Amino acid sequence: MNVLEENQGRLDGLALLQSLIDTQRRPPIGDTLDFNLVEIEAGRAVFRGVPGRHAYNPLGTIHGGYAATLLDSACGCAVHSTLAANQGYTTLELKVSYHKAMTAETGPVTAEARVITVGKRVAFTEGKLVDASGQVYASATSTLLVFDLPPSSDKPVP
Repeated sequence: MNVLEENQGRLDGLALLQSLIDTQRRPPIGDTLDFNLVEIEAGRAVFRGVPGRHAYNPLGTIHGGYAATLLDSACGCAVHSTLAANQGYTTLELKVSYHKAMTAETGPVTAEARVITVGKRVAFTEGKLVDASGQVYASATSTLLVFDLPPSSDKPVP
C-alpha cells in the first residue's frame, strides 16, 4: 500500500486519511502490530491498537517500539491531515518518553497526536499513548519535514 501513489494528488491529506478510515484500510504495519487509524481531523490523529504477545520483548513486556510506532503514526498523520494534495512529509525526529510498561493484559491503547505548528518545511507535533482508563504509557514529540511531491503521471496505479 502506498496511499500517495494511489491518490496521485487528487485528495488533500485530511480527505485521504478519512478515506482510509471509511474503507477500513490499513497499511501492512497496522496488520503486523494490530492497530488502526480511528479518528482524523485537521491537525489531530488518533490510532487504536491492542498490544499483545506478538510485540513482547525478552523481558516479558511490550517492546518500546510498539509505543513508538503508534505515536510516530499519530504524529505523522496529524501533520498529513493539514497538507495539500501535492505535499508529503517524513519524520525527522521522534522523542518518546516511556511512563509505564505495557503487557498483553494492558488492553486496548490509544495514541492521539496534535499538531503544534506546521511551517513551509517543518512541522512539530506532540502525542500521548493511553489505556482505556486514561493511564499514560508513553508520550512523544516529533519534528517532521514537509515537502512538495513530484507531479503525478496520468498512468493509473495498478
